[in-house]
Amino acid sequence: MDGDLTAGPALAPRPRPFPLAGTPPGPRCGHTLTTVAGPDGEIAGAKLVLFGGATALEGSARGDAPPASPGPASTAGIRLAGATSDVHIMDVRTGKWEKMAPHGEPPSPRAAHAAAAVGSMVVVQGGIGPAGLASEDLHVLDFTDFDRPRWHRVVVAGTSPSARYAHTLALVANRFLVAMGGNDGKAILSDAWALDTSEKPYQWKKISDTGAGDMPSARMYATAAARNDGLLLLCGGRDESGIPLGDAYGLARHRDGRWEWATAPGDMPMPRYQHGAVFVNARLHISGGAVGGGRMVEDKDSVVTLDTSAGSWVHQEAPEEQDDWSGRAVSQCRHAVAAVGSYIFIYGGLKGSTLLDDFLLAEDGGGSQMSICDPRSPTWRQWLDSAHGHQDGAAVLAEAAAEEAAAAAAMGVRRVGAVEDLRCLDEDLDREASAAASSSSAQTPQQQSPGGASAMHSSASTPDSTPSTRDGSPGSVTLQMKQHYALANQRTPPTPDVRLYHRAVVVAQDTPGNLRGLVRQLSIDQFENEGRRVSMGTNSVEKPQRTPLFERHNSDPGVHKMVLREFLNPRGWKPSEDSKFFLDAEQINQLCDVAEQILQAEPSVLRLRAPIKLFGDLHGQFGDLMRLFEEYGTPSTAGDITYIDYLFLGDYVDRGAHSLETICLLLALKIEHPKNVHLIRGNHEAADINALFGFRLECTERLGEQQGLWAWKRLNSLFNWLPLAATIEERVLCMHGGIGRSIMRIEQIDNLRRPLTMEDGGVVLMDLLWSDPTTNDGVEGVQPSPRGPGLVTFGPDRVKEFCKANNLQMIVRAHECVMDGFERFAQGHLITLFSATNYCGTANNAGAILVLGRDMVMVPKLIHPLPPTGPGTPKSPAYGEPVEEEPPTPHPMTDTWMQSINEERPPTPPRGRPSNSTPSLAFI
Repeated sequence: MDGDLTAGPALAPRPRPFPLAGTPPGPRCGHTLTTVAGPDGEIAGAKLVLFGGATALEGSARGDAPPASPGPASTAGIRLAGATSDVHIMDVRTGKWEKMAPHGEPPSPRAAHAAAAVGSMVVVQGGIGPAGLASEDLHVLDFTDFDRPRWHRVVVAGTSPSARYAHTLALVANRFLVAMGGNDGKAILSDAWALDTSEKPYQWKKISDTGAGDMPSARMYATAAARNDGLLLLCGGRDESGIPLGDAYGLARHRDGRWEWATAPGDMPMPRYQHGAVFVNARLHISGGAVGGGRMVEDKDSVVTLDTSAGSWVHQEAPEEQDDWSGRAVSQCRHAVAAVGSYIFIYGGLKGSTLLDDFLLAEDGGGSQMSICDPRSPTWRQWLDSAHGHQDGAAVLAEAAAEEAAAAAAMGVRRVGAVEDLRCLDEDLDREASAAASSSSAQTPQQQSPGGASAMHSSASTPDSTPSTRDGSPGSVTLQMKQHYALANQRTPPTPDVRLYHRAVVVAQDTPGNLRGLVRQLSIDQFENEGRRVSMGTNSVEKPQRTPLFERHNSDPGVHKMVLREFLNPRGWKPSEDSKFFLDAEQINQLCDVAEQILQAEPSVLRLRAPIKLFGDLHGQFGDLMRLFEEYGTPSTAGDITYIDYLFLGDYVDRGAHSLETICLLLALKIEHPKNVHLIRGNHEAADINALFGFRLECTERLGEQQGLWAWKRLNSLFNWLPLAATIEERVLCMHGGIGRSIMRIEQIDNLRRPLTMEDGGVVLMDLLWSDPTTNDGVEGVQPSPRGPGLVTFGPDRVKEFCKANNLQMIVRAHECVMDGFERFAQGHLITLFSATNYCGTANNAGAILVLGRDMVMVPKLIHPLPPTGPGTPKSPAYGEPVEEEPPTPHPMTDTWMQSINEERPPTPPRGRPSNSTPSLAFI
């Protein structure tokens, strides 16, 4: 990447004027613009928060020369004046501005400050005002009460970045506030500081100049934007000599706490400072800026995009004919930029000696206008008509929005396009998946009539009503929705928009001398063991959690915190040499009390949103859980819990050696992240089952006879409160077992009232927790189960009928050990998932999780069984016996509490696809 503008990635979107409505902020520069999600974390309720800036100028300037920097060092040219601490908020959905007076003590008037959004809060730091440099204090505008925001001043202990202006502030990995560069009134700075928002007392820590890689040079008026995977990209700026810079640096934090800078290859097409930058997915959008010598960035380079996935810079789209805005797109500096979904908002700025109140909007191909805007509002109507190139664009979208809202209200469901969390605003929404989701929840009686379907199909086929986007797909979500409405009226089951990705991510086995974490991808059709299930015999019977920034109360130092500190250590955990569990029965009771209160408030069928990770049976194999966390992300603020939810499908206990570790950690995670970690019930979360298959024995062995029995009963009491199933985006149903013979509608599961024992749940609960698919797609109907009398298997015809009747596209269940960790059934309408490897020390199966993204593509991610502990030792040692294993990753079966029972119930021969003597590629 040498600054070349290639033709490969999509061109940079061209900003267009967006109408000003309400009480707009007026002309200004040096302000900040920040996105805050709605009260439930929804993108549809997002607001833009504009703070501060300079509203007047002093002196005069030559031509298009940018103003001299404010502060003591500035002696010539114009100077910023009229600094303000005003707060203006725009409701993104309506496009209307209003001026607000938040409660609390506001920061001093200032410009050239820095701001970052963290959950429902906007953090402001630094800047310069009428009295000189603003203090280095952090000021937080808190939107927890969304209609009554409040200012707070945050006390930070110890040393901190000095008072400065023209610096950058960004949130990295949804945890660390990083401040860098700027001017302290004496010199231009190169230092960088990080504040961990998850630890109290809050402290700034300087990122070391040594051992941190290629540190950026001193600069001011640069930009810093964080990609959704936690990479910070610092671009441009001005050095001590006033020369504009075109370089870029990436900053990342390693798991061991080290920060590392790295020089990005290539430079911007034109060096600049006082520009704007924001990420949308993997694309960094840069707008405007000054280049020194009295000049602004040339128009052709005023908007450029760095596609980090393609490694190249691209220009903006060519202007359309007779586009009166084409010659002056973002020819300004000191403006402010923010992103909402795939939309990029630009406000204000300075051009020559003129303060601007231009409000611009560009859309980077996300197709999410149905989610964030009301196309019936005058502002969006005007912009949509301009963007779509005809006067009917807004009307068509408004009609579809009304239809969708009416149908959603009638059905009592939420708009599928409403994204759950601010932390995922920069993730792209797949157009077809969004349209399909809307169609599945927005069919009115008129749309279901044959005439209505025909009319919609005809409308969708009209050339004049299908504006195209850059990639050739229809630009109107409405028209795609109409096509899906017509398809939904056909008698055949819907084609799944939820789809299994054609390649699985596989972690190679750890062997001595090899690098850890070697990952590759394999075609899922190459998994020759996918159809092999391993049965253990007939007797094997909503607002989003946000980053905890500046909470005004001390975090509860409860038992769950102890559990997280002890066990949530994927790389460093190893089994204790002493079999005694580190919690006593009373502490386990306290953990259960808090978790049970959360579970009691949840419905029997959880309604969840993508993105989400799905975990199958764990069965006390805590080492496998740690390996999955280490390889594919950990549910912590340092991991990926701010990006993605976690759903566990039951069977947390029995068979394995560490059921207590497994269930206690999952309960602690549920307490810590109640809206992001989800647990449903498996058939082993029942006292009569886990009394036989190891959990009760583990409790008494590790806690003592009396305390162990009491803790076992308390945990089983909690199990009766576990939710029973979950839907994802109203398109995927997740449960432990299956639909059996009796479950025809999701409402039957919803109607089961908890606390619930197996006896109280009847045949519905029995089918939900115990039933299995038939051996292959050729066996239809309901058949007796080899597990035992009263249990059944269900064929592919039952799966397709159930999906059609409930407007579903896929079922994900656990309950069966399958050789490759996942198995498709019913032509992909059902997936079996199993996460524990080498089940019971004999199956030699891989473990898997499924990662469902916002595009509704489901990616299998696998881990292999670890190598045996030594030659001729197929079984694992008990506690205290030496384990000679390299590398020192804990084996998930380092000890087996119910080894004798497992030996009595060995796996049956593989079922499903005929066995092949050639080993599966998953094990090579």
